[in-house]
Amino acid sequence: MGWLAMALIALAGWLIWTGRLQRMTVKDGMALGAALVGAVMAAKGKPVAALPMLVGSALYFLARSRKGKAWRKAATLPATDEQLARARALLGLPPEADARAVKAAHRRLIASVHPDRGGTEALAAEINAARDLLLRHLKGGDDPDRA
Repeated sequence: MGWLAMALIALAGWLIWTGRLQRMTVKDGMALGAALVGAVMAAKGKPVAALPMLVGSALYFLARSRKGKAWRKAATLPATDEQLARARALLGLPPEADARAVKAAHRRLIASVHPDRGGTEALAAEINAARDLLLRHLKGGDDPDRA
């Protein structure tokens, strides 16, 4: 069980080193912490106390990964008017904006909030998602009245 503790500690170090830890939610951090504590307890010869923590963390991350797949599937559904309005507001665009305006607004915004320039990855991802949603809508890929 010592190898498991070392692997989880290495995983936590890698998450910190690459900056992925910043995108983790509080629940993710708690589950990772529980897994680390469980692995250390198992390595110290207390597998009965460690097993619930390890199993609980594994189940949490399994459920979370399945939820992520459902979210990706939902992203291909037609956009609602509310989602389009929110994406336009984020990019600062009027409702009649064309693809060129969407791309220009995206370039302008992403230059100021890009993670390489001190911005957050979460905000950059949200801006990219808004651009993708509006471009997909403009191409007619998600118009519910079409077809």
